Amino acid sequence: MKETIENGEAPLTNSSSPYRYNSPFTQVCLVGLVCFCCPGMFNALSGMGGGGQLDPTAASNANTALYAAFSVSGILGGAAFNLLGPRLTLLVAAMTYPLYASSFLYYNHHKSQIFPIIAGGILGVGAGLLWAGQGAIMTSYPPQDRKGSYISLFWTIFNLGGVIGGLIPFALNYHSATNAPSVSDSTYIAFMCFMLVGAFISLAILPPSKVVRNDGTRASKMVYSSVGTESIEILKLFSNWKMLLILPAAWASNFFYTYQFNNVNGRLFTLRTKGLNNVFYWAAQMVGSLLIGRVLDFSFDKRRTRGLVGALFVMIIGTGIWSGGLAEQLRVGERKVSESELIDFKDGRRWAGPFVLYFGYGLLDAMFQSLVYWVIGGLADDSEVLSRYSGFYKSIQSAGAAVAWQIDTHHTPLLTQLIINWVLTTISYPLLALLVILAVKNENNSLSERNVGSNEGNISTEKNGV
Repeated sequence: MKETIENGEAPLTNSSSPYRYNSPFTQVCLVGLVCFCCPGMFNALSGMGGGGQLDPTAASNANTALYAAFSVSGILGGAAFNLLGPRLTLLVAAMTYPLYASSFLYYNHHKSQIFPIIAGGILGVGAGLLWAGQGAIMTSYPPQDRKGSYISLFWTIFNLGGVIGGLIPFALNYHSATNAPSVSDSTYIAFMCFMLVGAFISLAILPPSKVVRNDGTRASKMVYSSVGTESIEILKLFSNWKMLLILPAAWASNFFYTYQFNNVNGRLFTLRTKGLNNVFYWAAQMVGSLLIGRVLDFSFDKRRTRGLVGALFVMIIGTGIWSGGLAEQLRVGERKVSESELIDFKDGRRWAGPFVLYFGYGLLDAMFQSLVYWVIGGLADDSEVLSRYSGFYKSIQSAGAAVAWQIDTHHTPLLTQLIINWVLTTISYPLLALLVILAVKNENNSLSERNVGSNEGNISTEKNGV
């Protein structure tokens, strides 16, 4: 059954194939590929500690500029998405990533922090646009009863970029000395090439009004907003009780990267082993996202129950991993690790313990953030609203990250950094559970009024979207 095209919108169709170009599955995969190439490669670069430099100062200052700008652009990113649409928003955003990678290629030869810091600020603006758009697409395009599966699908594709990105420095720097000052030029060039491909893929993203779910309903009808409307709606977010409950989780969700990247992977391992560790860190994220996706979509019949079980599950896993991190931090201590003490992947059991811990950090990151995105996706089903919610989440997340990078730059004791991270994530779980109880409904109210009508009795729940 098809509906005639009105106002240039895609016709409704009851096709059950998830592989249609205008299906949520295909569109989420395309967004995943954009993030595979852009933030995925950025994560691989950052995950080595110091942006691939032995001295992390330049990268820490660049990341401070990045996340400070991100904290502003993140909250404005939802407005940009509603004003410009997904394609132009993601294209402009994606082009800022290769600029950032090129700044470290420049730093390899000139040792001036000016270009990396400026590029970091510009990337902060672009990242705010990209993640607000990504969040809106990932939470509004899929049907309500499969949002966990689609979030895990996106997270798997996205983090595959970190896996491939981790192999690049491992392979290109395999024979580098343990005290090499930085990764090779070819490493940065390879990252830039991937990022440019991601910008090109963004041209294939469709607006929500042209995305048709398997049951024949559109994701939502996108009505381009106005600057005045978006300004008012952005201000309302800061008094929205739902966003206030998400705030601690948002602040915590990138805060721990500084400790994990600079003071675990960047501090303890040889140059080539940092790249190898990153392969498994981002692979762990793929495993974690798939695992929590199953819990959030299939563990119980009622959506609210699944959310509560998911929050409890992540809390238990997180407590175990941070406990292991505390034991390792107490063992290593605060002293500077000498070159002869750096751990190489060929060191066997000496490498195994810290490696398993770093793998666990990646697992927890994906589960924690997937849980937050699932909760956000349960608060509404409209891309216009969810783009603002996602933008708020990324804005607060980035403000926390900016503070974290400066905490590390000022040489805050590592044990203190670990405890702060543990406390922040632990506080988040009961607040997310409260939000699930108060705001996430068990019934599916995803259908818009214009899609109900004569076809209401024929709509079936999508079961084979992923």
